[in-house]
Amino acid sequence: MASMIPNTLSLRLFAAGSAAAMALALSAAAQAADAAPQQAPAPQATTPQGDAQAASEDQGIREIVVTAQFRNQRLQDTPLSITAVDAGLLAARNQTDISQIAAQAPNVQLTQMGGAFGSSMAAYIRGIGQYDFNPAYEPGVGMYVDDVYYATLTGSVMDLLDLDRVEVLRGPQGTLTGRNSIGGAIKMFSVKPQPGDSGQIEAVYGARNRVDLRGSLNFQLADGLYARVSGVYKRQDGYIDIVDYGCAKPGNSLGLTAGANVPANCVTGKLGEKNYSGLRGSLRYNPNDKIDWVVTGDYTYENRSNAASVLTVDDTTKTDGINFICGPRCTYANWYMDAGGQAAQSYSMPRNTVFSGWGVSSNLTLGLTDDLKLVSITAYRKYKQTFGTDDDFTPDPNIAGAGYNDLRFHFFSQELRLNGKIGDLADWTIGGFYNDQTSVYFTRQDIRYIGHGAPFLFLQFLGNDPVNANSKAAFGTVILHPTPGLNITGGLRYTKEHKDYTFVRKNWSGGTLTDIFGVGALDGTVANYNGSKLDWRLSVDYRFSPELLAYATVSTGFKGGGVTARPFTKNQAVNGTFTPETLTAYEVGIKSDLFDRRVRFNLSGFVNDYKNIQLPLADCSILDGFAVGTDPFPCAAIGNAGDGKMWGAEAELTAHPVEGLDIDATLSWIDGKWNRIGATVGKSIQLQDPIVTPHWRGSFGIQYRIPVEGHGSLTPRFDLAYTGKQSVGRLSGTRPLDYNPAFAVGNARLTWRNEKEDLTVAFEVQNLFDKYYYLPLRFQALYASAGTVYSNVGRPREWALSVAKKF
Repeated sequence: MASMIPNTLSLRLFAAGSAAAMALALSAAAQAADAAPQQAPAPQATTPQGDAQAASEDQGIREIVVTAQFRNQRLQDTPLSITAVDAGLLAARNQTDISQIAAQAPNVQLTQMGGAFGSSMAAYIRGIGQYDFNPAYEPGVGMYVDDVYYATLTGSVMDLLDLDRVEVLRGPQGTLTGRNSIGGAIKMFSVKPQPGDSGQIEAVYGARNRVDLRGSLNFQLADGLYARVSGVYKRQDGYIDIVDYGCAKPGNSLGLTAGANVPANCVTGKLGEKNYSGLRGSLRYNPNDKIDWVVTGDYTYENRSNAASVLTVDDTTKTDGINFICGPRCTYANWYMDAGGQAAQSYSMPRNTVFSGWGVSSNLTLGLTDDLKLVSITAYRKYKQTFGTDDDFTPDPNIAGAGYNDLRFHFFSQELRLNGKIGDLADWTIGGFYNDQTSVYFTRQDIRYIGHGAPFLFLQFLGNDPVNANSKAAFGTVILHPTPGLNITGGLRYTKEHKDYTFVRKNWSGGTLTDIFGVGALDGTVANYNGSKLDWRLSVDYRFSPELLAYATVSTGFKGGGVTARPFTKNQAVNGTFTPETLTAYEVGIKSDLFDRRVRFNLSGFVNDYKNIQLPLADCSILDGFAVGTDPFPCAAIGNAGDGKMWGAEAELTAHPVEGLDIDATLSWIDGKWNRIGATVGKSIQLQDPIVTPHWRGSFGIQYRIPVEGHGSLTPRFDLAYTGKQSVGRLSGTRPLDYNPAFAVGNARLTWRNEKEDLTVAFEVQNLFDKYYYLPLRFQALYASAGTVYSNVGRPREWALSVAKKF
């Protein structure tokens, strides 16, 4: 059993460490400020390829330039809640995929999903987001790479390959990044090709045969013409044992025997593997300050075992005392199905997730005049993903459920922006956006747990559903500067969207499906959704001094409407369209640089008015034409079934009190209440339930660079991330809410750099205290019929040694 630090002790350690760090930072900075000139030096902007130690500048905290408002602005001049992380801090924290960013960003949760959702990520900011990969549903957090929108959650667990910075925008970005950014947006910016020839390479070896290789090469092909190539390969064994039940429990009452070629320890594989490869190439034409054109192509391939899941609830109806909970880091799930129904013989589902995708984009900036700039962003993306599931997560053939999934996706987008200035009075942007996407979701479902404990039923079908969607938008933003220090920002965005979903329901041979629960009658049914929305934003900010900016903002956003993806009847499909959920957010905040820019402290508070929330329904009576509570058919629909409010506060601290010492910390709190929950939701969500959890999150990081005379430097670093207890829902209307307990995860790293700072050797330990914890979401959709629930387990303690060289 993994060693576990009690939650109360973790929180005390975090709070004590944060308080001590704050006191140290303020004290040291105050001493430095006493000796410094009263006039603060001009901010130093980050370079495109910031070194990991560049945050430690003698003149104070280095600035990061962001583009959240369609123009280059200092982070501290932007009246938005933004966490900006540059390449240096990513390297110092050893953050190599996007899900790790959440640990150091207030009220942000990025979670790799379990086996039933393939290679997808649940993304939430301030409690608002989405987790279902199905193309019928829209994400609630916008994901962007080099200003190109990623329209689905599938394939979103991306490696942070050769990045310049990451911007995490909290709160609705309806007028800026548009639809499906109701919670916020995450924008990643890769390093552009630069003048000169350069490169870097890094190799990592670590626990469970971890091997990482990453590198980049930059070339100057001619004056004004540059190229850059970067690549990554990551491989690591899993950490959840797949145990053959017949081998581990000989003579069991189910009569299961060991499979062929099962080893003596009964372990047939591992869940939670890594096997990821990525390649990106960019060509940049930048002959002068009027033209900047970057064309980029990328390719990603992933082939790994499914996510690291274990059975956490086993309430199956049994009289023989069998319990299929294997242990904290093992599972008896077998992805095996006995012959039955349309299955003429037994078979196994794949237990691997395979993703391959590629894309090309063109980002062109033209300076038409000194005050007028045109930006054109064109992109095309395509991917294919396959994965299999063991939905009940047990070896019991009597409650078996499994699915094979093949998702194909095509996406085209075009965005135009025209940026201009009216002297010193105003900056403005107008633009338009269009995207067209097509998905085909093929699935073969074998569901045998319906009717468990009653006459046995088989729901077996083949689906091959095309899903088409497009959206059009026009937007504009004006930033007025009526007096020195005062800015007034107004924005509008109008969006029109369409989606159609064609349901194909055949038997496994492609013929007519024998109707069960109305599923067979779905074949050929088309569901359509059309909608439009006008979003707006009004913001006022005032710089009281070079050290202090205050702002107040009211803004709106929405998550797109759609159609029910998993209907059981034709009526559920046709009547199951839902409209966008909407948010009106009120926010105030301050941004400060104190003590000669050695301490940066940003604070924000917000209230969200959240309406028409898209929730899973337990009762499809209205859709099927029955009185509420009388529908004889199952229900797995989505509807606009809730309203509520949320409120919270977020604080971020960055400090460079003395040469070599860097501290960063965040603390966030959020709460709220439901105002309305529709009767069709059933009792799975109740008015007295919290609308958002966890209420508390926090992070703390500290590093100190120690010069070693004639031998470079040593930099020890420690990070701690705290997550409060989080609701994972209730299993029935008569049971209380279940919670994942609070936990804190610590990481440590020791880095040596030579004097030239072109050679780095680092040793790290992730999850230093070997904390055992569950990731926020669990798969409980089958509890009512199968009696089982499974959850994803966080990564155990693991070490790694890395060597990086620049040239």
